[in-house]
Amino acid sequence: MTTTALTLRKFTPHDFEDYFLLVGNARVMAMITERALPKDEAMDDFNDRLARNSIAKEYGYYKITDTASGAFIGLAKLEVEQANSGEAELGYILLPEYWGQGIGNRVAKQLVHRARKLPGLERLFAIIDPNNIPSRKILTNNGFVSEAFRDFDGLPGELLVLDFNRQK
Repeated sequence: MTTTALTLRKFTPHDFEDYFLLVGNARVMAMITERALPKDEAMDDFNDRLARNSIAKEYGYYKITDTASGAFIGLAKLEVEQANSGEAELGYILLPEYWGQGIGNRVAKQLVHRARKLPGLERLFAIIDPNNIPSRKILTNNGFVSEAFRDFDGLPGELLVLDFNRQK
């Protein structure tokens, strides 16, 4: 089996249609918001993501593509609330045709590797639907541990954490 080389680059204003392929897909969003986003809501969400891309150059929302073909695969994120934050949220969303191919694991590994190099970053966290066993496995295989189960914006969630200080 050939391994697809992946490229992660920050989303730009020209990438909305690809972004909408993800968030407008009910299967993709089933364990994120429990519903597909309509186009106007997706556009507002996308513009918020673009604004967050400017908080710090090392952080943001990344478009995942197949390096060779340029095919859109999904979204990855290392998100911070402010530039000098000691923690960042790791996340990824893939189109269904790429599920089960190890791409989520490879993206998570890439993001963890990037994060370890960032000065002042002490902790990564991820929030998943408690029923999303594949994502839980990806995260635990990359060193994350379950910290809590609680509601996030009215939806059930599991908080998983990778504390770089605990691993030293």
